[in-house]
Amino acid sequence: QVQLVESGGGLVQAGGSLRLSCVASGSALSIKDMGWYRQAPGKQRELVATITSGGSTNYADSVKGRFTISKDNAKNTVYLQMNSLKPEDTAVYLCYVVVGPYFHSYWGQGTQVTVSS
Repeated sequence: QVQLVESGGGLVQAGGSLRLSCVASGSALSIKDMGWYRQAPGKQRELVATITSGGSTNYADSVKGRFTISKDNAKNTVYLQMNSLKPEDTAVYLCYVVVGPYFHSYWGQGTQVTVSS
């Protein structure tokens, strides 16, 4: 079983920054992809950013140039650096990981990010 623990959310003013972290734990982890989704009240869950085992990244158009995803393989940790935050970035941010050998997906509980105007 894989467990994910997110941290780093909070309340910030527009234009500010936050850094989210997500640590994956479990036995014999073979991590493939990691990433972040977000879900705002009354809206569908949307992809924010992903990073593959090889380090390739992908971003939602709405966050390109403002957010940066990175990872530390030794720590089984994925990060999301969020700069120039906007009120529309307010959401619960959820970490996910895809692990081998059967490419199962696991999700964290989420961390709240609130951006005030």
